Amino acid sequence: MTAPGRRSSTFSRLLRHGFTDPSAAERLLEGAGLALVRTDPVLLEALGATADPDLALQGLARLLEAQPDATGRRELLDTVIAAKPLRDRLLGVLGASAALADHLARYPRDWQALVTYEPSDLHPGLVEFEHGLEDAVDPVSLRVAYRRCLLSIAARDVCGTTDVAEVAAELADLATATLRAALAIAKASAPEDAAACRLAVIAMGKCGGNELNYVSDVDVIFVAEASEGTDEGKALKAAARLASHLMRICSETTVEGSIWPVDANLRPEGRNGPLVRTLASHLAYYQRWAKTWEFQALLKARPVAGDDELGRAYIEALEPLVWQAAERENFVADVQKMRRRVVENIPVAEVERELKLGPGGLRDVEFAVQLLQLVHGRADASLRSGTTLDALQALAAGGYVGRADAVQLDEAYRFLRSMEHRIQLFRLRRTHLVPEDDADLRRIGRSLGLRTDPVTELTREWKRHTGVVRRLHEKLFYRPLLDAVAQLAPGEARLSATAARERMIALGYADPAAALRHLEALASGVTRKAAIQRTLLPVLLGWFADSADPDAGLLGFRKVSDALGKTPWYLRLLRDEGAAAENLARVLSAGRLAPDLLMRAPEAVALLGDGDGGGLEPRSRAHLEQEILAAVGRAENAEQGVTAARGVRRRELFRTAAADIVGSYGTETQSAEADQGALVDRVGGAVSDLTAATIAGTLRAVVREGWGDTLPTRFAVIGMGRFGGHELGYGSDADVLFVHEPRDGVDEREAGAAANKVVAEMRRLLQIPHSDPPLLIDTDLRPEGKSGPLVRTLKSYEAYYRRWSLTWESHALLRAEPVAGDEDLGRRFVELIDPLRYPAGGLGDDAVREIRRLKARMESERLPRGADPKLHTKLGPGGLSDVEWTVQVLQLRHAREIPGLRTTRTRQALAAALDAGLLSAEDAEILDEAWVLATRVRNAVMLVRGRAGDTFPTESRELAAVGRYLGYGPGHVGDMLDAYRRTTRRARGVVEELFYGA
Repeated sequence: MTAPGRRSSTFSRLLRHGFTDPSAAERLLEGAGLALVRTDPVLLEALGATADPDLALQGLARLLEAQPDATGRRELLDTVIAAKPLRDRLLGVLGASAALADHLARYPRDWQALVTYEPSDLHPGLVEFEHGLEDAVDPVSLRVAYRRCLLSIAARDVCGTTDVAEVAAELADLATATLRAALAIAKASAPEDAAACRLAVIAMGKCGGNELNYVSDVDVIFVAEASEGTDEGKALKAAARLASHLMRICSETTVEGSIWPVDANLRPEGRNGPLVRTLASHLAYYQRWAKTWEFQALLKARPVAGDDELGRAYIEALEPLVWQAAERENFVADVQKMRRRVVENIPVAEVERELKLGPGGLRDVEFAVQLLQLVHGRADASLRSGTTLDALQALAAGGYVGRADAVQLDEAYRFLRSMEHRIQLFRLRRTHLVPEDDADLRRIGRSLGLRTDPVTELTREWKRHTGVVRRLHEKLFYRPLLDAVAQLAPGEARLSATAARERMIALGYADPAAALRHLEALASGVTRKAAIQRTLLPVLLGWFADSADPDAGLLGFRKVSDALGKTPWYLRLLRDEGAAAENLARVLSAGRLAPDLLMRAPEAVALLGDGDGGGLEPRSRAHLEQEILAAVGRAENAEQGVTAARGVRRRELFRTAAADIVGSYGTETQSAEADQGALVDRVGGAVSDLTAATIAGTLRAVVREGWGDTLPTRFAVIGMGRFGGHELGYGSDADVLFVHEPRDGVDEREAGAAANKVVAEMRRLLQIPHSDPPLLIDTDLRPEGKSGPLVRTLKSYEAYYRRWSLTWESHALLRAEPVAGDEDLGRRFVELIDPLRYPAGGLGDDAVREIRRLKARMESERLPRGADPKLHTKLGPGGLSDVEWTVQVLQLRHAREIPGLRTTRTRQALAAALDAGLLSAEDAEILDEAWVLATRVRNAVMLVRGRAGDTFPTESRELAAVGRYLGYGPGHVGDMLDAYRRTTRRARGVVEELFYGA
């Protein structure tokens, strides 16, 4: 007897053998059932070798207790002590699966299924499992027989007799045998239905791929034909009843639980389609209606039960369609989009623990492998395996995947599948979440051979393998393209020229030959530069492929690399700063404008990084003016100074465009900007501030060269239109008025001549042909329009507006704001025009009618011939003009009484009108949405085409690029146009009521 306060020797031994509750274990060992063997070193050693010694001992004690008599208990104990194969198998199962321990406690003689150790028992196949289920005559007996077979699979698994791929194949064979047995039971209960039809069961998913989990839905598709002499409609109804019965037999919960759900949702039309179809009906659907993911699912299709001939005919009929799927438009984008959608649907709290669907999980490997199979399996039949690891091995053997990458993915997949198996085996529940409890993690870690510190080691290995998958699963598709052109490692199997071309076409490249030449130029050789490019390009190619014009992205990257390749910081920036490479890929493949701006000064690529250069955040107007004025001050003459100012403008236009593209596309770490209005305001504010700073710098340069520090007349530039409203787009001219006031003692004619010379020289310098884009000055909104003088004195403006001002000029002045020059003069100009644009008493009826007539005339005269009015962003129904004129009429009528309306900005004025109760919240939202969308479309057209436009492009790639910028994925251009028409149609209804008074 152990003295009080001292541990027994048994207690100490139990601790050494891995028991976490030695006291409870000691009590069990001292019980009647185990008393005779409680000190047996063989038993303790065997228990200590299990995943959970405590659980294994509890299960053994329960199993002994469940034996029918003393003879049974003695037989079990003798066999456990004497027969090592049984001991390892039985205790291994009891230490890994509480659910199978429960089964053994209910069926205490089933332990004898683990005694045999024949070759056929080591690696059973479909025949052995069918034999194990042959006595099942109803759902209950089928479940018991299924668990007995599952017991033997688990025993081989936990003892390491079979590896994870063999376990998955055995589980798929057991599922096949179970489906056949269930179909036999269903037919036996309805012989008339069985006689009326030929029914084949096609396994899909993991069952079809011979890689099933312990607990998983078994995906199937049913195909049927009428028996000879039977009406097809009646035969299909009979087949549907058989199929439904089969599903219930496997899925429904009985006193013995369920086996697993049978899921037929992969069938044509999913759960909305008929459960059973004829082969002709299946074929018609896949030829005409099937989506890309449905062909991807058919990769694993395999006939498993029912009519063998019909099952084979189904596979033979549909297989050619599977291998044509990669020829579909947007094939790669569709597959990748499906993968992203799966990740997005995972609850946020579960993403990091999701073993199957999370980033770096099993599905990443499976998607990558299936993508490559579909692209290259057309020409290479060796790739047509439904089993992930077999397909991965074939891809590596054929050079479609680098061997080192394939080895790493194989190891990661096996480890993650082993974790998944151990997690499910414990309770035989369908789950892919890594548990959080340390006891669970300890059991899983020990079951995988991690014994020193199971929890820490398991977590480390799990994270390491998911990291490998995250890093490789997309590169897997692109890296062999580089190996194919770089010609580095001798003896390594590579993509053939044809296979490389197929892959580039699948990625969406219109000119695969040119794309491969670019890759060869970038990645060939043994230089450090080429080595870094080979690291970068697999990721960049993926980002290019996620755009509407991958060819342009890759060509642009080659040009930038050629220009900057010798600078030490360029490739280091892309390699080391996470955002830079992705931002560059997005910018280069989104259209022409940003790459054109970048190629004029490629060093601006530094703006795309995370460093201290300000990144993509827009710079303030004060900051811009300070830089431009400093550059002008250092210049030797006006032309040189304005050239410097235009250089700053080009760089900042690139910064703004890049930020807009990245915000619209989103990145891997940050989703696209959800607030479209914020994107519009950011672009409008940045471009307007930049234009104002450029004009201020140009004014300073011209004055300094012609007159030194002081011009003979005070001079101010007034922004008008979108410029005054802080709403300039990338392709907008700068609408302005010029105002001057002679200094004291200066002759008015001299002052006027100086002012006109300044205007002429500013316009000339800002439009001189140069590598930097010109800035066009538009003065058509001045008094008397094109017929009037370019510049007037403040007194002249006062006299004109007092005597001759027309309604349209008051309307135009709503957006007037000083942007450059003499601040006091600009302020006094605003004081002069305020009574005109914010008239006392508001707007008279005659003035309102005149504005309406003017707008109608403008729409009829200026709308381009042949243009679709409903898609014209400026003059079309519900477009910019409709919204702006509606808001401006509200300003002309009410701004005198409502100070909030005294703003040059459309959205601010609209918000102020809402606050003042001049329109409903719904109407304000409709107008705002339409105005933001139309502005975004105009910006998109300029970004994509490199030149301004008010309508959607007609060329398909350009139209797709506009759609991508607006958040529409590949193949959804029609949805974009429908959404635009719908949004502007609603806005037009509001305009009819508020502007036209309908």
